[in-house]
Amino acid sequence: MPEIPLVPAHWRFPAHPTSVRRARHAIAESLPQVLRPHLSDDLGLLTSELVTNAVRHGACWADEEFIELVLWPADGHYWLAVSDPGSGKPVLANPDADSESGRGLRLVDSLATAWTVRPRPTRGTSVIAGIPFRQGG
Repeated sequence: MPEIPLVPAHWRFPAHPTSVRRARHAIAESLPQVLRPHLSDDLGLLTSELVTNAVRHGACWADEEFIELVLWPADGHYWLAVSDPGSGKPVLANPDADSESGRGLRLVDSLATAWTVRPRPTRGTSVIAGIPFRQGG
């Protein structure tokens, strides 16, 4: 009999800056207790960066759009997908020392084992990033 996989955790938040904190909290609370000390900081930072980018660049609060998050364990990683209705494709920036923004995906790139940007089947974009974990803590 094959092992039945866990159902991914899924959330929808308004495309509003206050959703960043709510999303970070939801991700941390969804982790198994034994993994929280090992993963909550890195996943929290990934969540903050990706949701902030989605709110700023991929969705419009005035149009009552939403940001979606999906978190699931697979292949020794916790995978986080943050999706927005925008059509833009995030890219790594090379900000100079005086820039006040443009470092979010650099943080994602340094934290995640792997990450990618994918178009959604109907409308929008998803950024998917994976953080490794050891089974059992």
